[in-house]
Amino acid sequence: MVTKITVPTLGESVSTATIARWLKKPGDAVKADEPLVELETDKVTVEVNSPVAGVLADIAVSEGAEVEVGALLGNVNEGGVAAAAAPVTAATEGVYAPPTTPGPLARPASPPSVSPPSALPSGPAVQKILAENALTPAAIGAGSGKDGRLTKGDVQAFLAQPPAAAAVAAAPKAPRADNPREERVKMTRLRKTIALRLKEAQNTAAMLTTFNEVDMSAAMALRAEYKDAFEKKHNGVRLGFMSFFVRATVAALQEFPAVNAEIDGDEIIYKNFVNMGVAVGGPNGLVVPVIKDAQELSFAGIEKAISDFGKRARDGQLKIDDLAGGSFSITNGGVYGSLMSTPILNPPQSAILGMHKIQDRPMAVAGKVEIRPMMYLALSYDHRIVDGKEAVSFLVRVKENIEDPRRLLLDL
Repeated sequence: MVTKITVPTLGESVSTATIARWLKKPGDAVKADEPLVELETDKVTVEVNSPVAGVLADIAVSEGAEVEVGALLGNVNEGGVAAAAAPVTAATEGVYAPPTTPGPLARPASPPSVSPPSALPSGPAVQKILAENALTPAAIGAGSGKDGRLTKGDVQAFLAQPPAAAAVAAAPKAPRADNPREERVKMTRLRKTIALRLKEAQNTAAMLTTFNEVDMSAAMALRAEYKDAFEKKHNGVRLGFMSFFVRATVAALQEFPAVNAEIDGDEIIYKNFVNMGVAVGGPNGLVVPVIKDAQELSFAGIEKAISDFGKRARDGQLKIDDLAGGSFSITNGGVYGSLMSTPILNPPQSAILGMHKIQDRPMAVAGKVEIRPMMYLALSYDHRIVDGKEAVSFLVRVKENIEDPRRLLLDL
């Protein structure tokens, strides 16, 4: 019995993916729920598992190709016996399979020769966008997909450019000569998406950043006093500073709802919940998993969620739903030693809070100079929806909540 392997539902606002890597080749035995292929989306890498035990009969789509939800990836012969060497078929001809266990410095063998990019067909999603905008593949040039194929992201990036820039981009560009001391590596889909979204934030939002500084003495003293009891009560969950800032930010967002809102056309959407995005570094770049309904969580609940996200980000196990639906974000450059930065908005959110390194500094306290552990805070916000007074007042409220954590307990 032949079982089809198709592209699964990829999550909110994600309709296409790129074939990143086949983990099996035709003729290989597979177990039920064993990963067959990795799909790279705009947000995360998704593994597609075999629904049955058997043998991978064929591969329908090669690495680097763009596929839509529901598209056929290949077929599994249920209960089949692994072949010593699978014959080349029309489905597998021209498919490049990388070594199964490459060393840390190993490079894949060269793929078979292909036709020029202009002769390669694009996926249906790409053809639809080209037709809707009266574009030809030649106007855009070589794509970033397998063998130079155009991807949906290539076309969207082209359309996002100002007319003058698009005209320049369409003109033939002389390739840069290779330097033997340099290495040329294709950008991953995730990295390209990060680049496009960050540039989109700069192009569409009236982005400003306001700064303040917070004395971490009270929060550090409270953490030092209760961290052991906290960890013991909550089964090994450690008390970190991020939960303080999440709780402090949630309280401030409830007081200043515009900072938690977003623009949709000519309307403003105010939210009666806080879905807190917390930026974490993964193997393929920065991702922002979302703590849903953070206003309902305790310190322990927040710390558990952050710890789980961090582990799954490092292991490449985050799901699409983990990254969807954020209403506000926090990024902590202090873990890398950053003393000051201006974080970039995560559209369609209207603000993002930047934490930084805790640094001992001499401060004037009650007419005397004292050494205090200080942290700079940065709030980047969209001035189209958040006024300067609201932004400054919001950041002051976060500062007050951190400097006197009792405010959070008394809901002040």
